[in-house]
Amino acid sequence: MGELADMRVVNLRKRFARNEVLRGVSLEFRKGQITVVMGASGCGKSVLLKHLVGLLRPDRGEVWFGSTRIDAMPERELGIVRRQIGFLFQQSALFDSLTVRENIAFPLREHGLEAEPLIEERVMRVLSLVGLEETRDQMPAELSGGQRKRVALARAVVLEPRVVLYDEPTTGLDPIRAEVINELILKLADALGVTSIVVTHDLVSAFRIADRMVLLHEGAVVLEGTPEEFKATTDPVAGQFLRGEVSAAELEKIRGHGDHVRSTPP
Repeated sequence: MGELADMRVVNLRKRFARNEVLRGVSLEFRKGQITVVMGASGCGKSVLLKHLVGLLRPDRGEVWFGSTRIDAMPERELGIVRRQIGFLFQQSALFDSLTVRENIAFPLREHGLEAEPLIEERVMRVLSLVGLEETRDQMPAELSGGQRKRVALARAVVLEPRVVLYDEPTTGLDPIRAEVINELILKLADALGVTSIVVTHDLVSAFRIADRMVLLHEGAVVLEGTPEEFKATTDPVAGQFLRGEVSAAELEKIRGHGDHVRSTPP
């Protein structure tokens, strides 16, 4: 087990106060593949992603990067692992006071690269990958939302990571810009050979890019497989999510609250 995995989690559990967000999640993320993790809001997708990069520590369970267990690793050693993991944050998280070039160069300088010609070459190479060479001297405020995502993606891969984590990469984008991001995820997986882990609730994007798909529900894995297996599933929870249906329990809650709120006829 784990021989073909760049990352894996074993029986991962995480609780915040009384809310158990991850309930014994075990998953493998295979080398060179794009794995899409889906589920409704609050199901544990982003919490899982933060465990993979060491931003959260599990209450129980294990997190592995290749053959190295990282969930209990000291922060100094974890920094070496993080250098091999690119992270595209949901809101891009660019530094507003730095130019595009300086934003992308930031991780290189943080990890000790000082030769300016080499920094410039690496910055321009990743800007070329995302098709934004002409923006290198612009400020983030001058860019569209889609351009900011692409710059953030360039920054995420400038250290030539082994794994790239994407947190809701198409959120807030119109369908055309979202498709540009989908194409870039596919392109980077192919051009750089990275293992990609994509958290999203965007079904169109998920079926467009995934080699494998995972569905989380209430902190547990309810379905894992290829896009074809997802389309053919008879699992009732998965089917409800894929059809975008509200559960009877949620509907009852909404209707119950509505009875108290509405005091006059429409």
